[in-house]
Amino acid sequence: MRSEREATGSGDGLPRREDRRLLTGRGRFVGDLEVPGTLALAVLRSPYAHARVRRVDLGRAEAVAGVALALDGRRLARRAPALQRATVQPALAVEEVAYAGQPLAAVLARDRYVAEDALEEAEVEYEPLPVVGDARRALEEGAPPALLSRPSNLCSERTVGYGEVEAALAEAEVVVEEELAIGRATAQPLEGRAILAVPEAGGGLTVWAAHQAPHQLRAALAAALGLEERQVRVVTPDVGGGFGVKNGVYPEDLLAAWLALETGRPVRFLEDRREHFLSTNHEREQIHRVRLAARRDGRLLALDDVLLSDVGAFPPRVPIGLVTATTMPGPYHLPAYRCRVLEVFTNKVPIGPYRGAGRPQGNFVMERMMDRLARRLGMDPVELRQRNLIRPEEMPYATGLPYRGGPGRVVYDSGDYPAALRQAVERADVAGWRAEQARARQEGRWLGVGVAVYVEDTGGGPFEAATARLDPSGRVVVASGSPAQGQGHETTFARVAADALGVDAERVTVVASDTAQVPAGIGTFGSRGVAMGGSAVHEAAVELRRRILAAASRLLEVAEEDLLLEGGDVRVRGVPGLRLSLAELARRLRSGEAQEGGRALVDLASTVAFAPGAPTFADGAHVAVVEVDPETGGVRVLRYVVAHDCGRMIHPPLVEGQVRGGVMYGLSGALLEELVYDEQGQLLTSTLAEYALPSTEEMPPVEISHLESPTPLNPLGAKGAGEGGTIPALAALANAVEDALAPLGVVVRRLPMTPARVRAWVEEAGRAPGEGAGTGPHEAEAARRG
Repeated sequence: MRSEREATGSGDGLPRREDRRLLTGRGRFVGDLEVPGTLALAVLRSPYAHARVRRVDLGRAEAVAGVALALDGRRLARRAPALQRATVQPALAVEEVAYAGQPLAAVLARDRYVAEDALEEAEVEYEPLPVVGDARRALEEGAPPALLSRPSNLCSERTVGYGEVEAALAEAEVVVEEELAIGRATAQPLEGRAILAVPEAGGGLTVWAAHQAPHQLRAALAAALGLEERQVRVVTPDVGGGFGVKNGVYPEDLLAAWLALETGRPVRFLEDRREHFLSTNHEREQIHRVRLAARRDGRLLALDDVLLSDVGAFPPRVPIGLVTATTMPGPYHLPAYRCRVLEVFTNKVPIGPYRGAGRPQGNFVMERMMDRLARRLGMDPVELRQRNLIRPEEMPYATGLPYRGGPGRVVYDSGDYPAALRQAVERADVAGWRAEQARARQEGRWLGVGVAVYVEDTGGGPFEAATARLDPSGRVVVASGSPAQGQGHETTFARVAADALGVDAERVTVVASDTAQVPAGIGTFGSRGVAMGGSAVHEAAVELRRRILAAASRLLEVAEEDLLLEGGDVRVRGVPGLRLSLAELARRLRSGEAQEGGRALVDLASTVAFAPGAPTFADGAHVAVVEVDPETGGVRVLRYVVAHDCGRMIHPPLVEGQVRGGVMYGLSGALLEELVYDEQGQLLTSTLAEYALPSTEEMPPVEISHLESPTPLNPLGAKGAGEGGTIPALAALANAVEDALAPLGVVVRRLPMTPARVRAWVEEAGRAPGEGAGTGPHEAEAARRG
């Protein structure tokens, strides 16, 4: 059952718990932790994109006053060979570096200043090697290898799809073919990567990390260090943003942990912004050669795509190209589909998930092709989409696709895609903007309207765990394997637990993710925080409620079915005066008054792992209205409207914050952000002076309408909300810019749409700015087709 509501910002009356602490400077980040004797870790990075390492001499570096230790890859390989093999790239390069920024030596010192000074004394002899910086060139015969030990620059090749694509292309009345490209980008969290490793008595380790998956980090560190997982504790304090790049294991994580054990002293690594550009995972960069086949009435027949994914110098830990491929068909009836995914090595920073993680690219391709098809047919792009959208009565809808290339299948669980598009179009007043567009062109102004619809997998498995316990004061304490990086988990999880238990949210304390508090967990990424982490909290709270009532039944000598848990008290039905507060219950349990199976019940806690078996799919529609200046290439967003369906919303203001933040990321990726390399593999945009990020000047007000199609796959009915603002924004803005400049013959085939690039498109289209004014986009397309 679907419901609709307008965004009001009022929520459910529960204010964000985190805000006061964070906004008043009382957050507790890795850089704020004070542990006596902590050493600072600094890393020497390769200035070359590809080179042999002939010699590394750290003698002078180690002699600097205040330096505790210096080592290179050869020394590390002798002393900790497992560490060098723990991930797809060595913790420190030994004989060869494959991207500018790759670590090859490390220094430990009393503070970061001394460590950086010592790195200046390091002597390294390199032998530069040929660089391959383009995915297409990397696959050409005779192309230099990105790494000498590899026989080929092809990392992997997979084909996913279903149906008879060749037959559909042959019978199609219309086939639209394009080459589309998305530039390289990376996330920019306020806090860089950070880790503090503290050795413990007995050979164990406590790690404080700005990380999205503490249990996965624990497992990786234990394996690399030869420890049992119980010997490694990972805690995530306040984390200043993640966006995907603070997942996985980086060389600095391994180095900090090993060096802490090696020296017997705490070791901290804090990434600076330039290091972030040179070593933290990149993403987005892809090239698509795509064909879309349809009938003249607009009914889709097939989509055929060849995808080149530039993965950088080492294999990606997440198959971004496959995520793109399984996202591409979107919310449409598409009888046949094929995507050949080629992951290609180049001498660039390795890729990894970044807000959307392959989904924005897939949506960009599909939604651009829908607009290109609409122009070919002379059809309204909204009508074309409505004609092909999957209907709510068809849910659950099996697409025929494998889930990310694995054994599971993609099945859309719930949603009303036509209603989302209709709601966004009506709220944006697209008809009114079309009339304004015609008037503006008579004045020499270039307005455009862009639409994009999307569906995304959220709440992926395999499971998430949470613990709920009654503490000695009678408060409920909740811990989860799903840590927060700004999403508001303290607020949301408190609400979920309170609702399940029947207590006020103020009586619930949500603690930082800590592997000592929850025995297992997966993490926060892929829009799974509430759908998975929240569901685990709900299930743990439900079980804790059962145990509380069972214990109270023994203490009050009343049957469980006659008890209620309301407002922090256990009450007896029909006996208003007979009650037991949770604080009193906890006290009496501690005194051993309750027995179960001949043993005293002294503590009430529940740990639950929630495993739904399949992801749930959020959806929505975006409408962007822009004005483009053909003389400067500048794009101004005049209006932005979102219709968003993430199932049942636990806390609407938090959802709206996620959507607005996501749109900001999408706008930035569509118009501004790009990591640019030169022919020698040097990153030219390695500071925020060159890498453009949006400000309030570029960010329009985002109008949000909510639809709620609860999923049947989890007890909350909730779907993910963290990436839905980003995924369709790139396509909506690209469609709007092309719509604005269509009379000039401009076709948007590449992102980002920087001013220089837009101006170049206008020039390449062969018509001076101002010509064609008053000609509508569909009329102009018809005129070009004769």
